[in-house]
Order: sequence, then C-alpha cells, then structure tokens
Amino acid sequence: MKASIMEIERFAIHDGPGIRSIVFLQGCPLRCPWCANPESQEIKPQLMYNEDKCIKCGTCVKNCPQQAIKIEDFKLVFNRDICAHCKTCENNCPSGAINFIGDEVSIDEIVAEVLKDRPFYDESNGGVTISGGEPFVQYNALKELLNRFFEEDISVAIETTGDTNWNKIEDLIPYIDYFLFDLKLPTAERINLVTKGNGERILENLKKLASRVPEKITLRVPVIPNYNYDEETIRKIIDIGAELKVSQIHLLPYHTLGVSKYDQLGKEYDLKGFKMLSKEDLKNLVDYGNSKGVHTQAGG
Repeated sequence: MKASIMEIERFAIHDGPGIRSIVFLQGCPLRCPWCANPESQEIKPQLMYNEDKCIKCGTCVKNCPQQAIKIEDFKLVFNRDICAHCKTCENNCPSGAINFIGDEVSIDEIVAEVLKDRPFYDESNGGVTISGGEPFVQYNALKELLNRFFEEDISVAIETTGDTNWNKIEDLIPYIDYFLFDLKLPTAERINLVTKGNGERILENLKKLASRVPEKITLRVPVIPNYNYDEETIRKIIDIGAELKVSQIHLLPYHTLGVSKYDQLGKEYDLKGFKMLSKEDLKNLVDYGNSKGVHTQAGG
C-alpha cells in the first residue's frame, strides 16, 4: 500500500510531546484562507514555481510534453489544468525554480524512515505525528500506518480537522495517543462559511471524541486576524474546550511563513498585509483559558 505524502519532517518539537517525526499526508476537505500548507490540500502532486530562482532560459517551455508552459511578457505562465505532473520541467530546470510537492510512497518506506529516530523518541517520550492536509482523507493508508506504528510500539499523535466520518475516528482511537484537534471557529455556520468544511460534523465529532477520551485531546486554535482574532470568538472556542474537559488548549499565533507558497502555486493569498501575531498578543486569552480550568498556552 502507498500513501501520498508532502514530506516527512524529522526532529520536530511542536506537534506533540517530545522529539517527533511528522508525516504530512496530502489531501484536505477544508480551504482555510490562511492555510500554511496550501500545497497539501489536493492529493495529486502540486507544481511549485519560484520566480526568484528562475533564469527565464525557456528550457521548461521547450521540453513540456503537454505544452502547458509559456513565456508571456518575460514571465513563465503555467496552464495547471493540462499539466500531467510528469515532472519533465522539474527534472530539466537548471536553476531549481520548479518542483512538485507530493509523492506516492510505500507504507514500508514511511515506517522505515520514522524508525530511524526511535532512540530519540525513547529518550524524549516522543514519537510520530501524522499531519496534513487532513490525514483521514487517506483513511486506508492512515489505518495501515497506525497499525504498523502500534506493532513497533511507537507513540502516535494525529493532527486532524475532525472533518470526516465518525466511524473512521472511532475505529482508530485505540491506535492514537494524542489528538491535536484543530478548531478554527466556535459555530458550525462560521466554520462552513470560512473554511468550506462541514462545521456540524466537525463539532459533533469533537463532542463524541471528548466523551470517549478527553485526556487525549489537545484543542489547537489558529488565531487569525480578520477571522477569529477577537476576544469574544476565542473565548467561545475556549469555553467549548473547557466544557468538553479537553486536556489542553493551544492558541497558535498567526504567522506568514506560508505566504510565498501561494505565489508559487499561482494562488491568491487572502491575508496579504496582515502582520504576524506574537505569543504576547494572546496573553489575555491564555489567562482566560487557564481561569476556566484547562491548561492553555500560546504556541504548540
């Protein structure tokens, strides 16, 4: 069996306890305007073009079998609709300006890569974190990965939006030690409108999961200007977490580290001009969360 992955990041310390390897799976049902990994939204490979590296030599134009690349006004123009993801342009680009994100990798290869760092997991009480995208989009591959890590006695965290069928979450609860449950907004209506996800299902799944294993849940809240960065909205999300008795709440300050990816994907970024938030900006909200009896912190 294979999984479509974006990358495997080693020696991570922010997505679950201890030192961890993060497996980023491709595919997500949400379309959050601030997404830091827009290249992970689709399962198929995504063409990334870094204009700053491009020397405008025209090699990609000449070699593209689909004739999906042109030069107009001294700029490369990509017809992504007819691109066959053959990677001819990437393989022949002399400056490394073109690359595709997303590869089909066997479960065996993923497990072998993760096991390289077992001594660090053992020493730090770490493990592997499955992220995305939304891991449940590739449910069969996810289940096989979790089975393999369970057999190897590797601790597993999963970062999820919760936008999947409940029976899939329920089926995998025994194999997951930590749920990093992303909650962007406090109402189904706002979730639907802003993220294009299924807000009713997300909130219902969170409630069901909390009724079973609240101690496994860390509620992760990206705090985003123009969308939820106001005291009333974040307090409502904290109230949900406190009511459900989740283990922790992490308020994640907005950052701009993924902005350049939108240009490389040929997409518009909705939050241009907004400044990054700091942990200090969230101090009052952190204090409010802790006052509600649930451990709350800024950052993951």
